[in-house]
This record gives sequence, structure tokens and C-alpha cells, in this order.
Amino acid sequence: MAKIALGTWAWVAAMLTLLSTSASAKTLVVYYSYTNYCREIVTTLTSQIDADVLEIQPEEKGLKYEANGYALGTQLLNAIKANPNNASSYPAIDPVTTSLNDYETIVIVTPLWWSQMAAPMQTYLFNYGGQMAGKHIGLIVSSASSSISGVVADCKRLVPGGKYFSENLWINHANHSRRASLVKNWLTAVNYNSVTAINEPSIADKDVPTCYYDLNGRRLAQKPLKGIYIVNGEKRVME
Repeated sequence: MAKIALGTWAWVAAMLTLLSTSASAKTLVVYYSYTNYCREIVTTLTSQIDADVLEIQPEEKGLKYEANGYALGTQLLNAIKANPNNASSYPAIDPVTTSLNDYETIVIVTPLWWSQMAAPMQTYLFNYGGQMAGKHIGLIVSSASSSISGVVADCKRLVPGGKYFSENLWINHANHSRRASLVKNWLTAVNYNSVTAINEPSIADKDVPTCYYDLNGRRLAQKPLKGIYIVNGEKRVME
């Protein structure tokens, strides 16, 4: 009978672990970084929240988007702008295996390219933005100095069904060194903990039976009247 008691306690412990694990993996941070600014922002962000991270990588490596007067970067953005509903307009990225079904909140961290969202991130959102419908969406944009309104517009075009945070976060190069406090203030401003709260039922709500054992590990058929007993793994005095 002691084995039964231990098995029951192990089951309860497993349920607690399962709830804890599911609650800690509900946010995904998706980012693309060309000059390392966004990578540093993501490192800062994930030091303040519990989240998984997905980095978007262009399929063709080593490209210099800023070379020759930003010729390549401009060409990629112009192709998207000319035909935004055609998959062939978007530059290829490395395959993505992360399933969005595992997450309820997506935080997008992207650079601004000439008043628009960076082309590789646009590719990812074109391919997967539809799967983000109904999910909470946060947007963090890194830029040299330009306003992020064009990036916000791109994001809402590519993820039209998202439930966007009340504010976006703009971190420009001048205040990049203060990103820790900027991220912290942003998380507070958008009520991150409340917005992303997971309303999991408690163990008490999951039909867990109340089990009583004596101090020798023998399970009791009913609730005891008086004495010291083990109740669902905890020693209690019954009076």
C-alpha cells in the first residue's frame, strides 16, 4: 500500500511539473538581426521574461544590403512593395521548424530598413503571419533614427489577425545603451504579465482525488476523524 501512496504523490508532482512547463513556454520571441542591435535587444528582453527564441536567417548568407548606396536592400523592399501578395516577391529565408501552435504570445523584434520592416522578417511574417491570428503580438523595432510607423504598417499588413499590445517599442541607436530600462518600462506599459497570463486551472480544479494515508503508508478508505495523517502528500493533524 505504501507503493500506492508514493505513486499517487508522484502523479500529483508530475501534474504540477506539467502545469509549470506549459505556463513557461507560451511566449516566442522572433527576431532578425543584421547589425547585431536586434540580437542584443532580444538578449535583454529574454533576461526579463520567460520566452523561447527564434532567429530568422536569410537563405543566402554574406549579403551586404547596404553596399552601393543600399542597392540590394532597396531592391528587395521595392520587390515586396510592388507585389506584396506574391510569395516570389519575398527573399528566401532558412527553413523554420518552430510551431506557432505552442505559443499564445509572439514578440517580433526587427530592424527598420528605409522606413520599412527588414525584408527577411517580412518573408517570415508573410509565410506564418496567418498562424498568428488571435495571438498576442508585441513589436520591437530597432532603427538608426527613422520613425517606425512604416514597420508597424508592414506588421499589421502581414499579421492582420493579431491582438496587438497597446504600445510598440522603438529603440533607436541613440538610446540602445539604455535598452534594459526601455524594455522594462515597455513591459510594464503594455501590462505584459496580465496580458500574457495563462488561466490554467489549479490542481484543485483538475479533479485530483483527496487521498488519506496513515503514517505507515496505508491508504484509508475514508477521511479520518482525529490524529496525524498524510493528505495528498502533506502531513496534517486531523481534529
